[in-house]
Amino acid sequence: MQADAVVIGAGVIGSCVALELSRRGVNVVCVDKHAAAGYGSTSSSSAVIRFHYSTEAGVAMSVEGARYWLDWPAHIGIEQPALAEFVRVPMLAMKTPEKPWTELMERLERMGMPFEDLTQAQLVDRFPAMDFRRFGPPARLDDTDAAFWGEPTAEHDGAVIMTEAGYITDPSLAAQNAANAAAAAGCTFVFRRSVIAIDRADDRVAGVTLDDGSAIAAPVVVNVAGPHSSVINAMAGVTADMSMPTRPMRREVFVVPAPRGVDFEADGAMIGDLDVGTYFRPERGNNVLIGSQEPDCDELEWVDDPDHYDESLDEDEYQLLVLRTARRVRELGVPPTKRGLVSLYDATEDWTPIYDRSLLDGFYLACGTSGNQFKNAPIAGHCMAELITAVEDGHDHDAEPLVVTGKYSGVQIDLGTFRRRRVLTADSASTVQG
Repeated sequence: MQADAVVIGAGVIGSCVALELSRRGVNVVCVDKHAAAGYGSTSSSSAVIRFHYSTEAGVAMSVEGARYWLDWPAHIGIEQPALAEFVRVPMLAMKTPEKPWTELMERLERMGMPFEDLTQAQLVDRFPAMDFRRFGPPARLDDTDAAFWGEPTAEHDGAVIMTEAGYITDPSLAAQNAANAAAAAGCTFVFRRSVIAIDRADDRVAGVTLDDGSAIAAPVVVNVAGPHSSVINAMAGVTADMSMPTRPMRREVFVVPAPRGVDFEADGAMIGDLDVGTYFRPERGNNVLIGSQEPDCDELEWVDDPDHYDESLDEDEYQLLVLRTARRVRELGVPPTKRGLVSLYDATEDWTPIYDRSLLDGFYLACGTSGNQFKNAPIAGHCMAELITAVEDGHDHDAEPLVVTGKYSGVQIDLGTFRRRRVLTADSASTVQG
């Protein structure tokens, strides 16, 4: 098989990359080991749409990305049996002395993203089901002497509320929508096939070999393999100059009923709550979806082999995350029966993705995206298509990082923020949800 480009991975970002390239007239083949688009780690995403990041480019990308979700049918552009739905839910960013919230508000205002600046008293009045005292830093359940589990004495300074935030009800469906649109634009999808080799011709990528022995010849290959991205990068021999590599990490997400008498879907909110160590949002059926913010007291669970990891829900993790969230959500109970899922993140050390070329000409990276990039899938697809087009036309992205202008918001997205060679700094880490 011959193509102009091979996209490895048909999750929500891979499908969006395939869509954007196909709409530019590129002959794309998208390969995925699963049976359909969105069946991998995308299916486990919390699918949160929010806008607070610690970098200018991170905020810009999320602001531009939201425009795609706000009119998803128009972006997809074709009739489909069902389309992913965006549910509007306010996102609270708690104001604490440790975080530069003034800078965030300045960025949001400059980029045209509406927000509200609420005092502590206004917060309490607006969201009576939640307790806005300060509990942190988070602690483990067995740390019974920790102040976290005691009666708090301090309050937050209020919160920034992002009113155009929300979540996508079915992340897999979103990937399938993008894949269907890509197919309509000419993309060929190859499912139930794994890449076993990255082919080269001299110093350039030449395509991929699949596990059935077939090959797809192409001068461009894009690694969007999610938790398998590190395996693909090693296969391609491109890790030598990646100062920010990716690794698969095991994570759990749980769903519990909202407190009795509280309509959390109507009156609740989403919070990436560093103070209690979890993020949470409403889930349909008047439930609360809960995940971890990976606080310092918790050991990260890295996985050596993304094809083999423990997929059973852990009772201790369940108790820990729900009880932490119960510090913020009044009267939240811990049901005896666990509901949730286990999946893998594709993570970098600073929680910022890699959208970049590689040291192998023609081989591109859209990696390290799990945990906080679902929301950016459509704009990530656009940025990768712009990057590939520019580099293939001779632009030296390593020397002069490409800046992409958002076609809806007009914001400037400096792709140098997402380079593979970046250095970890105190400012580069970002809050992580969804």
